Amino acid sequence: MNRNPWSQILLLLLLFPISLALNAQALSAPPAVSATSARWSLAIHGGAGTIPTNIPEAEKEQYLVSLRAALEAGKAILAGGGTSLDAVETVVRTLEDDPLFNACKGAVFTHDGTHELDAAIMDGRDLSCGSVAALTTVRNPISLARLVMEKSPHVFMVGTGAERFADEMRVPRVDPKYFDTPRRYEQWQAALKAETPEKAEQEKKDKDTVGAVALDVHGNLAAATSTGGMTNKRFGRLGDVPVIGAGTYANNRTCAISATGWGERFIRHTVAHDISALMEYKGMTLQQAADEVIHRKLEKGDGGVIGVGRDGSIALVFNSEGMYRGAADSSGRFEVAIW
Repeated sequence: MNRNPWSQILLLLLLFPISLALNAQALSAPPAVSATSARWSLAIHGGAGTIPTNIPEAEKEQYLVSLRAALEAGKAILAGGGTSLDAVETVVRTLEDDPLFNACKGAVFTHDGTHELDAAIMDGRDLSCGSVAALTTVRNPISLARLVMEKSPHVFMVGTGAERFADEMRVPRVDPKYFDTPRRYEQWQAALKAETPEKAEQEKKDKDTVGAVALDVHGNLAAATSTGGMTNKRFGRLGDVPVIGAGTYANNRTCAISATGWGERFIRHTVAHDISALMEYKGMTLQQAADEVIHRKLEKGDGGVIGVGRDGSIALVFNSEGMYRGAADSSGRFEVAIW
């Protein structure tokens, strides 16, 4: 055994930089969620706003059945070891295809009698994201948003440019009339006949969106949101859904958020990112951060958010009359609700 003290000192000097590098890497990396725990969580929403509690029982049950179906679709992926990205995309596609919700089939009408669709998706692993807006022929905008994220160097594509990208990606397209439903047509006609400042203000507060957030067993978070916008909207108006950090956000250090509500308010307050920032910089829990933003920064009736934390916690927070929502996790939780 070599007992020369100078050789031992030399060895320590050689190893010291390696030790420093390893410690620095450990300090800079986000806290890991153990994959061996097989923990997963999922939350979904179908919009928030003025939802009368006296709606017919059959109509209420329709919404609950649809929410359960979407929740089951996401649960099957996560429980099977699938990724959070696949889960949130699948959930949102399910809701986009359901005429009950304002996303694709069943999207609201603009002032000109058309449909303009927006969507966004975000990967919490590396903050990669994709957004699309003002689509008119793409059957499932959320899938095009994912392609923007994964198959292009960009984050945000809008209008005719996004449609050209859809051509290149060969995603399913439909005639714009595919999105029509009698209920949305009646809402549009009623809005046209009652175009007063008071009615315009009310329209801002009647909002529907669909979204999903998830944590998978690999410890990764993802968020996805899709909408048909605002009834009777004009001038190419965009809301918060495709704006990363406003209506959609995911970061493995903190949480995944999908918002629903009065888009202008959510943009001004960068709601989704603000919740994440309160967790990262102030050490708040997901529930505390969501409560702070929705109940103290926004105004009553503005809407709500769904969130999943990096620890698997779930938050379903809204300041409107109701929010179509659901939650499931690996502990056996499975529930849907409206009010």
